[in-house]
Amino acid sequence: MASLDHTPADAGAERPSRVTAVYVYEAPVRLWHWINALAITVLTVTGYLIGTPLPTMSGEPSAHYVMGTIRFLHFAAGYIFAVGFIFRIYWAFVGNHHARQLFVLPFWRRSFWAGLIDEAEWYLFMKSRPKKYIGHNPLAQFAMFWAIGLGSVFMIVTGFALYSEGAGPGSWQDHLFGWVIPLMGGSMALHTWHHLGMWAIVIFVMIHVYAAIREDIMSRQSMVSTMISGTRTFKDDDPD
Repeated sequence: MASLDHTPADAGAERPSRVTAVYVYEAPVRLWHWINALAITVLTVTGYLIGTPLPTMSGEPSAHYVMGTIRFLHFAAGYIFAVGFIFRIYWAFVGNHHARQLFVLPFWRRSFWAGLIDEAEWYLFMKSRPKKYIGHNPLAQFAMFWAIGLGSVFMIVTGFALYSEGAGPGSWQDHLFGWVIPLMGGSMALHTWHHLGMWAIVIFVMIHVYAAIREDIMSRQSMVSTMISGTRTFKDDDPD
């Protein structure tokens, strides 16, 4: 395997030079990615049903407990999502430099913005040949930072704030997140913001899945399989 260039990886612009394969995503990052994807799926489905409840069912409520089960699944997935996010922050410190890209947005680097524009042109079919990246490309890094990095914080904080209403005054949820309710304008307003956050994540996931599959087919490096094996493979040996 030939050596790589020395462009900072956190800038999202590290390019391989005659490399056929390189190990990028460590096992904990890949495990978090797929558990997080499952948690988001459960949270989205159950969250939608909580906001738009199912029609009333006949019979004794205790015999069905449908909404109770839906709420339990939502809360359980929420805890998994939050604990996983805390672990992901920890791994950003102890993992390799690719593990830190999710939480770093090198906006001070001109090369980052040039790469972001270049990738945007590629996704808009304005360029016929994309560049090669070992980690996230600048556009993906930009999207991940806002949607997964800051977006996760927003959903966790607002979610536990809403949960504190059921946990009651004096609970740890109330002590840590109860202040969010008056800050956001009350319970109903907080419900609305949390629900809007869910739709923002749904839109991001749709774009993310499309972009990953598109890159796997049209770009010069592997994408989906990389998040399974951890290894990024390249379709040519051209350095640029």
